[in-house]
Amino acid sequence: MNDFTKIEYLKSGNQRQQQAYRTLKKLSVFEKLSNYNPILTGTIPIDIDLPESDLDIICECENYTKFSMLLTELFAPEKDFKIALSISNGLKSITAQFRTESFEIEIFGQNIPTVEQNAYKHMIIEQKILNKMGAKFKADIRKLKKDGLKTEQAFAKLLGITGNPYKELLKFEI
Repeated sequence: MNDFTKIEYLKSGNQRQQQAYRTLKKLSVFEKLSNYNPILTGTIPIDIDLPESDLDIICECENYTKFSMLLTELFAPEKDFKIALSISNGLKSITAQFRTESFEIEIFGQNIPTVEQNAYKHMIIEQKILNKMGAKFKADIRKLKKDGLKTEQAFAKLLGITGNPYKELLKFEI
């Protein structure tokens, strides 16, 4: 399995993963955010993305004001930049979004180690399920996503998981 804590695996991935790698390197996103333990999460790393899928980068931040100021300083010149403070899973969160030629990029920060954040946990669980279930399952996930379901909802539907798919998927054992 890939080491998702570093983005080098993208270099030898599919065309979209390689494009993501080039975009992230061109902007030096991971280098600029290295003090915040960034991890690329979501569907692109595990190859279930759609053409409109974005690059989701999670970060660990203690000081929301400082992190927000850094994100603004680094990425405000990018197209459609916006930043917001919100509450996610009961915790304060910072989300910055902007566009590049190839991707929408979302940078998310919480005061939790990145490997303990739900986005990372979901991706790891989903990768294990995809590895176990095979190509048809992966194709079915993509179809459900094309039909409008979010990733976790698509997994829940195919696996027969009831209740809140975001919470229930975290309980899923492989």
